[in-house]
Amino acid sequence: MSTSTGAGAPTAGKDEQPRFRFPSAFTVLFGVTVVVWLLAFIIPTGAYKVDEKTGGPIPGSYETVDAGLSFVDRLMQLFLSPVNGLYGVKASEGGFIGPYESGELFGAAGVFLFVIAIGIFITMSMRTGAIDNGIAHVASRFQTRGAVVIGILMVLFSIGGTTEGMAEETLGFYALVIPLMLSLGYDRMVAAATILIGAGVGVLASTVNPFATGVASDAAGISIGDGIAYRFLMYIVLVPIAVFFVLRYAKKVKADPSKSRSTVADGDAEIVRLGIGEVPELTGRQKTVLAVVALTFTFMIFAIVPWAQVIDGTDAESYGWQLDWYFPELAALFIVASLVVGLIGGLGEKGLTDTLVRGAGDFIGVGLIIVLARGVTVIMNNSQITDTVLHSMENAVSGLSSGIFGAVMFFINIPLAFLVPSTSGHAALAMPILAPLADFAGVSRAMVVTAFQSASGVVNLITPTSAVVMGGLALAKVRYDQYLRFIAPFLLVLFVLCTAFIAVGAALS
Repeated sequence: MSTSTGAGAPTAGKDEQPRFRFPSAFTVLFGVTVVVWLLAFIIPTGAYKVDEKTGGPIPGSYETVDAGLSFVDRLMQLFLSPVNGLYGVKASEGGFIGPYESGELFGAAGVFLFVIAIGIFITMSMRTGAIDNGIAHVASRFQTRGAVVIGILMVLFSIGGTTEGMAEETLGFYALVIPLMLSLGYDRMVAAATILIGAGVGVLASTVNPFATGVASDAAGISIGDGIAYRFLMYIVLVPIAVFFVLRYAKKVKADPSKSRSTVADGDAEIVRLGIGEVPELTGRQKTVLAVVALTFTFMIFAIVPWAQVIDGTDAESYGWQLDWYFPELAALFIVASLVVGLIGGLGEKGLTDTLVRGAGDFIGVGLIIVLARGVTVIMNNSQITDTVLHSMENAVSGLSSGIFGAVMFFINIPLAFLVPSTSGHAALAMPILAPLADFAGVSRAMVVTAFQSASGVVNLITPTSAVVMGGLALAKVRYDQYLRFIAPFLLVLFVLCTAFIAVGAALS
């Protein structure tokens, strides 16, 4: 999943000067929390009237109000922000958010548990060895056909990216892909690009990725299934372009190794001689696990898509067979599926419980980032400055056409993606402010979510604060500057295509 919480650059040697390291997402969000809390003393307070039908702000209805908070009250807001970010309740009367209020849950407890649940599922599936062995079998079967194996692997990684935000999980595949690409006559850049660009473009065009689309949709107040058809269209268009870009470079390097943008590492000749080695047979258990993984994600897509609203219009009544599931049901789905996978995989009682705990632990950081970001939103809400910020942005975007508005949303999210290296943290922080702007512009909130994840996806292909990028390049023994020169033309193509997609989608919505 693309939710890096810190930089992945190597540490400096003992005789070297310490290198600057961009702060982790936790540090950035802590800083943002304090800054927003301080700004709440300065920014005028105000509120919009709310449309009872849509729940969104009514354009032109902004007026100043008194937040009625003393200094001690404001200090408690800062103190309780992580708590409110997890299980703060929005009061039915007045809309104040706190742990003891009575009303609707505002905190990210549902998203938090869902992230933990899907983290357990991913870890459990990987622990069985089925996913590793499945990809190894694909690579082995087509190892004499280089272009085919690159295409298949990139599609597989992209599927992982678009469905479950596959990112850190890809680091385990470099040991397989590097010897395979070298034995096929390619270089280390092809190996790195197959993984990084394959999974990265999948994340960029996320359809149901819970760490990008899911968190952003929740923060925007819409279903994760809203806008899925358009995001799938982006996926269908962008993935073949990504494959073509890597294949074009791979063909050039194979024909003339001097055209390689990466350097030859010690031992490459031995790796070429040995190849990928012997791949163990897929066991019956592993085949069943792969089937369960595929079925689980397929069922998730079926359960979250608002079929009647997609087919008959946004105001249509849901079909009788339509599930309309959200985070509570999805969390339960992945917890149950994790247990099924563990039992089928033969992990045993201890292996199953140990993996469950480890999976939850591996993804707790992602959940905490979401909670911290939601806490910032609570401070803004209780200080009643959220609508003031919206009002200033409303004035800025008023008069813009829907298409221009969509492009602006894409551009705004690019620097935000650099500032907050966590995709989930970026989504939880930005969407409460940006999504309501769509109401003013007459654009679907789903397009703002799509603009966010596209911008985040582009940036996360190159950001040096990502352990996925820097760790992957370190494993592939490809220098960062070499990778930047290699991917620059593709980034330009992605930037143009994403801008066009978002602009057209916003205009059509």
